[in-house]
Amino acid sequence: MPVWFPASRNGYYPLNIKRIAGLLLLTAIAVVIHGYHPYAEDSEIYLPGVLKILNPNLFPANAEFFGEHAAHTWYPNLIALSVRATHLPLPWVLFLWQLICILLLLVASWRLASALFEERAANERACWGAVALMAALLTLPVSGTALYIMDQYMNPRNLAAFASVFAVAETLRHRYVAGSFGLVFAALVHPLMASFAIAFCVWLLVLDRYRPGTLGFAILLPFGITLEPPPPAYHEVALRQPYFYIQRWEWYEWLGLVAPVILFWMLARFARRRKMNNLELVSRAVVPFVLVATLAATVLSIPPRFEALARLEPLRCLALTYMLLIVIGGGLLAQYILRTHIWRWLALFVPLALGMYLAQRQLFPASAQVEWPWARPRNQWAQAFEWIRGNTPVDAFFALDPRHMALPGEDENGFRARAERGRLADLVKDKGACSMFPPLSVKWLEQVEDQKNWPQFGKQDFERLRQKYGVSWVVVEQPGPAGLECPYENAAVRVCRVD
Repeated sequence: MPVWFPASRNGYYPLNIKRIAGLLLLTAIAVVIHGYHPYAEDSEIYLPGVLKILNPNLFPANAEFFGEHAAHTWYPNLIALSVRATHLPLPWVLFLWQLICILLLLVASWRLASALFEERAANERACWGAVALMAALLTLPVSGTALYIMDQYMNPRNLAAFASVFAVAETLRHRYVAGSFGLVFAALVHPLMASFAIAFCVWLLVLDRYRPGTLGFAILLPFGITLEPPPPAYHEVALRQPYFYIQRWEWYEWLGLVAPVILFWMLARFARRRKMNNLELVSRAVVPFVLVATLAATVLSIPPRFEALARLEPLRCLALTYMLLIVIGGGLLAQYILRTHIWRWLALFVPLALGMYLAQRQLFPASAQVEWPWARPRNQWAQAFEWIRGNTPVDAFFALDPRHMALPGEDENGFRARAERGRLADLVKDKGACSMFPPLSVKWLEQVEDQKNWPQFGKQDFERLRQKYGVSWVVVEQPGPAGLECPYENAAVRVCRVD
């Protein structure tokens, strides 16, 4: 056995100082590969809830578009508590929590790998292969779900990700109390994602106890019911969420669903031949787990009366499935292909890391790869939002292009999250809140209808928004309409008062 991969007597590899140092190094490398964008994408949904706790005077209007999410997770309280306990600025707290989430996901992946390969007294390289592949693929898209393994910004899914992998690892070790703590924590921060981990761990226990000769049937995922139909406006929201409906998936999304099922079926046979009991157990559990979710997604997305239930997205179980596949794939690659040949490790991971890095640069081309908490943003939309945060009243109410987060050069910067000011409903993120909480769709539809044809808006249109909604400021793209008083502008946008 090579000395740089020492063996363990019982097949488990506890984390010592050297291994922790290696995981810390991988965490730093992962941040460079995948980037960090603290105000991007779903930060617009989750971060305002934190800001509202820290400063209740913020967002006097339209707070319900993020408040419903905030009310169903402990995440805003956790981040706000961290700010108050450490006395650090919020950007620093978010960055440190992001690092912690990546590190803990790698630790959980290590524990899972050591449990999966322990029956063969696997050497340490299987664990390193698992965590290295996980670090390289953090922003791998999960097919058909609009999710990554881990996002490039801090949010509840990142917390639930490491807690879920940890719970599976502890369940395989028969450490049920520790596993339950992981599941409870995941449920506190993201109940929906935690429900899949809970279902999978329970199914593991059932399958481990009875060991049927066939794969059998997985337990039903926790879908829930609604007591009343959604308002008619909800249909407009649902149409804009194509990942709710499996029949609207693209062919490559179907490939991302079918391929893991086939791979885990093959892994179950592979593991049985080699008497890798835990690997066989997990592989046998995943196949019906995904198939049941696929059946549920199909049933919920076809009849119109189930439209409001499609938001429960049973195929988000693929997030856990992909994480399991990465850990297993990394361990097997290290054991049977990479082995002790350093050049093989480099030949695999250097191009893979470079490819993931370039993919992230394509997603956020106008922003720095890592938006450090001490650095001024390079993105001009972000610069305008930060000017707004420091130079407009706390109760200022804004309007801007409802598609602004999808515009070229905007890089999905969230206005509420970055500017810390209220705004009218948008067509990018607020529809996500409405898709999960149907009553919001009535207010959302009214506001987006009043912002139709935004690129052609003039001073009279902004005055109409002021009279109806109390809009006092607008953000317009350059050159913008004439006749507005704009105390701030840059090459991309102007920030203007509405008198």
